[in-house]
Amino acid sequence: MNLPQLANPRILEQPVYQPGKPIEEVAREYKLNPKDICKLASNENPWGASPHAIAAGKEALNHIHLYPEGSGTELRSAISRNLGLQSEQVILGNGSNEIIELLGHVFLEEGDEVIVGEHAFVVYKLMALLMGAKPVPIAMPNLVHDLNEMRQAITDKTKLIFLPSPNNPTGTANSSEEIFAFIQSLPDHVIFCLDEAYTEYLEDPPDLRPLIEEGRKILAMRTFSKIHGLAGLRIGYGYGSETLVKLLQKARQPFNVNAIAQASAIAAIEDKDWVTQCRKRNTDGLEQMASGLENLDLEYVPSKANFLLVKVGDGQATFESLQEKGIITRPMPESLNSFVRISIGTEEENRKALTALKQVLN
Repeated sequence: MNLPQLANPRILEQPVYQPGKPIEEVAREYKLNPKDICKLASNENPWGASPHAIAAGKEALNHIHLYPEGSGTELRSAISRNLGLQSEQVILGNGSNEIIELLGHVFLEEGDEVIVGEHAFVVYKLMALLMGAKPVPIAMPNLVHDLNEMRQAITDKTKLIFLPSPNNPTGTANSSEEIFAFIQSLPDHVIFCLDEAYTEYLEDPPDLRPLIEEGRKILAMRTFSKIHGLAGLRIGYGYGSETLVKLLQKARQPFNVNAIAQASAIAAIEDKDWVTQCRKRNTDGLEQMASGLENLDLEYVPSKANFLLVKVGDGQATFESLQEKGIITRPMPESLNSFVRISIGTEEENRKALTALKQVLN
């Protein structure tokens, strides 16, 4: 027997996540100077991490001969203080992607259904398929999650519902009132996951603590990859009831979060001034990009996050033409193939992107 015959049949049909192109690859392909390339594809923080987080990571390098603290006690304590929860209500992950996978390992069985938005983060669907569950995509009129339609789609086979707010790749968000009412309407056999990867960009994010304290089956997820600028360290976390987190801890691999990431994340979450500064800069960048796109007569989806979904006609062709000019954006799947997603960069990067867009579309 060959190897594919020995593999789990689901693996043979499993779609693969395609990340954005790295700067070095684009530089080689188009013979460009890497220093001149603007990477606006992955919603990273263009101003980087807090200086305190960088310093803490460098200090932790002095001890890399030791295993990391396996349960992440200090970081979970810092997160729980920030959220007003108990540390037993927090679980760490190798990015919030690992938290998504842990939910699948713990709660999904073959034939279960997972409700997702049609244009939501693709990893929810990939995880469901990997676990043998069935992803149930729900239409998103005006590119916003329709919570009424999601509620109507629930069956006795529904196990998980994912709601990212703000949503990637549309940048749209549901109101706190909508989310609260939706959670309170869910039947007892459904677990609700709120993906808060971009929540720090909201001025008034939803507070799920009262619903968690009521005993609702909720897990919220956050990441240090976005506003905290630690994408290269792969560090995220989830929070919910102590009972739910204990179940997820059973599926977590030992030492899943490295020591450098833990040290940097502790310093990052405590540097609230840096987060406030980056949020303000991002707001300014959104306004700069929106004004520039309007001057180019380009439609875009108003965003609550750190990127814009821009309607350009032929998304793939525009993506490729921009890359030739050293502007890396994100092409969209077939369902959104007239758009590209452009992350907010520095003021200079935004200016370069707008100039390149004008040249490409002309």
